[in-house]
Amino acid sequence: MSKTSSMGRGMMALLSVGARHAEGFDGGTVADIAARLDKDRSQVSRSLKGAQQEGFLTRTDQREYCLDWSILTDAQLVTEQRLKTDGLTALEGLASETNEACFLGVLSGNSTVTIGEQVPESANLVGSWLGRPYPAYCSDAGQALLWDAPDAEVRKIFDGVEFVKHGPNTPVSVDDLLERLTKARLRGYSIVDEEAEPGLYSLSAPVRDFKGEVAAALQIVGPKSRLEPQRDAFATALAAWRDWLESTVGGRPG
Repeated sequence: MSKTSSMGRGMMALLSVGARHAEGFDGGTVADIAARLDKDRSQVSRSLKGAQQEGFLTRTDQREYCLDWSILTDAQLVTEQRLKTDGLTALEGLASETNEACFLGVLSGNSTVTIGEQVPESANLVGSWLGRPYPAYCSDAGQALLWDAPDAEVRKIFDGVEFVKHGPNTPVSVDDLLERLTKARLRGYSIVDEEAEPGLYSLSAPVRDFKGEVAAALQIVGPKSRLEPQRDAFATALAAWRDWLESTVGGRPG
């Protein structure tokens, strides 16, 4: 008698369909999956039908079982919503702990866009950054959002982009940006030191989603005179709230 539970058999069948997708196949028949698992076809058939009934698989006219990608789409929509709702909680907690302006940003082309903010009165920040784009090569969130991007992808993103000087330390080229990104990865968080504008200093960390991909960047932003002396303490707070936010959106380390 098999010692594998029905749930376990279902997972094995589901993973086998996924493995066939990864190999370039559109899906797999009962015979394909049974051969792959070296299991009885009737048993595999029941597992695949169960996964289909639960919405994890679809079945084609060619009797092949395929992953139902709407599950992934639904999960992505939930992640985006949780980033906005639980992101606000994280921003409130981080701003309360640091007494500085805190933001949540996402990547949009070669710019970053703020989707959440929490600004204490003592931060003396005028106006809102919600929905406003800023060049990713020098924005507070830019390096964190490009965290996992290969050099070739970063070069493609900024192909033809003029690196306009926004502060005394704005990167002058893609190579310059890549050097800073390498240092940030080794450090565990990015430091944007008067790159976005004179006197402005920020710390930022990537927030991962359920796929292990960078979905957003959590940031602490303020005057260099206030933030730089407290960099280590603020970095610890940033990491803690980033980890909390990742846990709410199903994030996992890359």
